[in-house]
Amino acid sequence: MKAIQISAYGGPEVLRYVDLPEPVERPGHTLIRVTRAGVNYADTHTTENTYLTPTRLPAVPGGEVAGTTPDGRRVVALVPGGGYAELATARDDLIFDIPDGITDGQALALVLQGVTAWRLLHTSAHLAAGESVVVHAAAGGVGTVAVQLAKHYGAGRVIATASTAEKRKLAEELGADSAIEAGDDLKDRLIEANGGRPVDVVLEMVGGTVFDQSLRALAPFGRLVTFGQASRTASKAIDPVKLMAASRGVIGFWLGHCFGRPATIAEPLQELFRLTLDGVLRPVVGGEYPLSDAAGAHRAILGRGTVGKLVLDPQEAS
Repeated sequence: MKAIQISAYGGPEVLRYVDLPEPVERPGHTLIRVTRAGVNYADTHTTENTYLTPTRLPAVPGGEVAGTTPDGRRVVALVPGGGYAELATARDDLIFDIPDGITDGQALALVLQGVTAWRLLHTSAHLAAGESVVVHAAAGGVGTVAVQLAKHYGAGRVIATASTAEKRKLAEELGADSAIEAGDDLKDRLIEANGGRPVDVVLEMVGGTVFDQSLRALAPFGRLVTFGQASRTASKAIDPVKLMAASRGVIGFWLGHCFGRPATIAEPLQELFRLTLDGVLRPVVGGEYPLSDAAGAHRAILGRGTVGKLVLDPQEAS
């Protein structure tokens, strides 16, 4: 089968389009013929070996696939690697049927990034009606869903940040009340966008200065949920005394901890499917690449030039 393999750590240049043996189905797992594979920003960490779990070489990246099972079901699945390929195996309890009316791309936009957005708001932030929510990287895979869900769940004001005018326009089209560009004065910009008041919830995956400035913009009892570090730069602002003095909270989230409890993925995913079918939620599929050009997809996502969900097509030659 055709697949993308890495045999050395590095950037997009280490992604090689190769022939590999087909995976062997084993008990408790099902073989999936992949029709689309999802690309996540975390995959760029995988190739660098800078993610939360180590990458053991050689490796086939990819944590999610859509495709068909041997008995003809259309499914979307979470996999512990191996998604960038024509065939993949997934644990039976992490395979979910795709409803009629949902495309492969939409299913991939929801199964990992969509469920992450749902969990950020419900499990980590415990969003209450009327609270203000900041969504950083609001035009990205998690951000596009988080903006819409925050509005749907009653946020009083949703403030999006994005790097270009086009991305900020998309965030507003998806329901953001205000869309701004992050900068050195981000704290002040966030407070200004919230009518002069500190904010209640921040969903943050950039790290570094964006994390630090966002934390300073929190109101008493505000919560910052961190779920990534795209800048590859750590925060310098976490001081327990200052957290206590301002009654602020910092919560970390990683969807990987849900893999051992599949119901924590299945239940939100079914709600996200229903919201999509009802026209309440619009999963954004921002780009499709042939599997052979996985490196191009990684370059695009690292260059911050993409929106929504990126997918790979194993059926398409470059």
